[in-house]
Amino acid sequence: MTLVDYGLWCSIGSADFADRPALFLDRDGVVVQDTNYLGCADEVCMIPGAGSAIARCNRLGIPVVLITNQSGIGRGKYDWDGFQAVQMAISAALAEAGGRFDAVLACAYHADAIGKFRIADHGWRKPQPGMILEAVRQMRVDAAGSWIIGDRASDIEAGRAAGLAGGILVLTGNGAKDRDLALSHVSDRYAVETAPDLENAVTGLIEGGRLQI
Repeated sequence: MTLVDYGLWCSIGSADFADRPALFLDRDGVVVQDTNYLGCADEVCMIPGAGSAIARCNRLGIPVVLITNQSGIGRGKYDWDGFQAVQMAISAALAEAGGRFDAVLACAYHADAIGKFRIADHGWRKPQPGMILEAVRQMRVDAAGSWIIGDRASDIEAGRAAGLAGGILVLTGNGAKDRDLALSHVSDRYAVETAPDLENAVTGLIEGGRLQI
């Protein structure tokens, strides 16, 4: 794992995913239960079906990219060591299901953060598309065929700004509260849907032929 600068994290594997559509995922409320500033590995609780959904994409050769806002670091709730410990716990849980992340990007900058972390509207912080665009640049994936799954309207908005095919708001985490706002981002070029959880969202994309190699 790699700390790019004071508030940015980017870890990308060496596999060749050039020209393939990718699946971009938010973390808290989508892959793991949202504990409100998750910075302790002991508090990691996978959302049922998330591991198997990610493993399904892995088996099909679809790159899975985690993009997560981490204002808890910027606010001093925990540090990058805590973030890494959480990620290692999630990776271990994924491995048990036969899954993995092909890339992990995180942004700790926030308008209400402390010290050097206090940057408003940083280009990597969702709803800005910076994390997606960086992954697209480095992995050379097909952005126009890619999808994002999140539990906040900001996830869906970031996907639209990055030129993805569409976004799915899951109703786990914060999803039920953000449903109307997320759906407002639909356009002729960007599909927006809802799903009960990550497992159902992935099933719909794959079996509907909208996310495939």
